[in-house]
Amino acid sequence: MGDPDGVPVPDELADGLGGVLEHVVTLFRSLNAANPLSRSASGALGALERNGPTRLTTLAARDGVTQPAMTQLVSRLEGTGLVRREPDPDDGRVVRVVITDNGLAMLAARRAERTERLAALLSRIGPAHRAALAAALPALEALYEAHADSQVPA
Repeated sequence: MGDPDGVPVPDELADGLGGVLEHVVTLFRSLNAANPLSRSASGALGALERNGPTRLTTLAARDGVTQPAMTQLVSRLEGTGLVRREPDPDDGRVVRVVITDNGLAMLAARRAERTERLAALLSRIGPAHRAALAAALPALEALYEAHADSQVPA
């Protein structure tokens, strides 16, 4: 299988990778089982950390939800002190959402928990598999970036 150089063609690779990624997503979600944040809340906080202050409409489009749904999520996050709203400096009629220091601390705690649990799992597999995972990191990042680049801006 694959092309003449032995490189898997996209359809073949997609079939195998899709199933493995489903398992990896399930694993990833289980690594923060004790943390009270929903996936939507965690995703919104992560986007705010990476991208800085963001309009509600942009957050909603990123998650593929309606603006009222994102408004409810942001209100809940604001109520727990993880985000705040502020006027957009370019257009005072528009509100931007900003992650707070408490929100940053929550994300850091989630990452530390996840890293600790993932390290424990990695210690249970052999060095060849750990090396293969390390070698795959650039390709997985490139796959993510190809996806991000294909998104239509909101």
